[in-house]
Amino acid sequence: MTTLTAPARPVSRVEDVRPARRRLAPGAPIRFGGLIGIAALLAVWIIGSATGLIDPRNLSEPWTVVRTAETLIENGRLQESLVTSGIRAALGLGFGVAAGTILALISGLSRFGEALIDGPIQVKRSIPTLALIPLLLLWFGIGEPFKVITIALAVFVPIYIHTHNGLRTIEGKYAELAETLGVPRGEFIRHVVLPGAMPGFLLGMRFAVTSSLLALVVVEVINSTAGIGHMITLASNYGQTDIIVVGLVVYALLGVLADAAVRLIERKALSWRRTLAS
Repeated sequence: MTTLTAPARPVSRVEDVRPARRRLAPGAPIRFGGLIGIAALLAVWIIGSATGLIDPRNLSEPWTVVRTAETLIENGRLQESLVTSGIRAALGLGFGVAAGTILALISGLSRFGEALIDGPIQVKRSIPTLALIPLLLLWFGIGEPFKVITIALAVFVPIYIHTHNGLRTIEGKYAELAETLGVPRGEFIRHVVLPGAMPGFLLGMRFAVTSSLLALVVVEVINSTAGIGHMITLASNYGQTDIIVVGLVVYALLGVLADAAVRLIERKALSWRRTLAS
């Protein structure tokens, strides 16, 4: 007599991929995870300097850099350079953000404005700001206006691009609903359009901060008489790698702190949004 057995249950595709999906799913972020890589680099630097694998003529020892920083702080040279660089970066960032935001609003809220503005900005986007430096030097000389304008030009493009994209990705159904309900255009822009464009604007701010520091480094090594870049240039002429590293660390700290400030504003301003990280 033949015994009938139930056929083996086929394995579902969902069950096949479920373990892989669980492994690839974004879990809770590691607390202070961003410091792990930095700590590893510092460890390599310390070990390499202590064992002689890193030539101090090429890269000064960490403890030498710390002593140099203390000396620069004691004589006030570091603070003076930091204030000068900070003012330049802040002015350039402020002018660039204002220009990029205004142009993005004009282009994003008006078809005619987009036809008039978007094309030239796309052309500027394809031309690196640093390539314009020779022309800007001819126009403005080597004074402070040249430095601030160069930083502003590097800043306003990412602000414009991301804010304009945020405006254009707002769903049309909101405009249709506002038109049906008779909502005034000003109220619609203030309560729907601007909040909808805020994520794009804040994303552009993160790119703008990085661009401003990149432009700051370049303009400060071009015939500058003050600032962190000037301090680095003088140290390079005399082979003082410890001062060069101090200046680079200051630039890095400026970038990290500025990006952290933008991210904090983003979390506060966009607390209503659900993200994968939350």
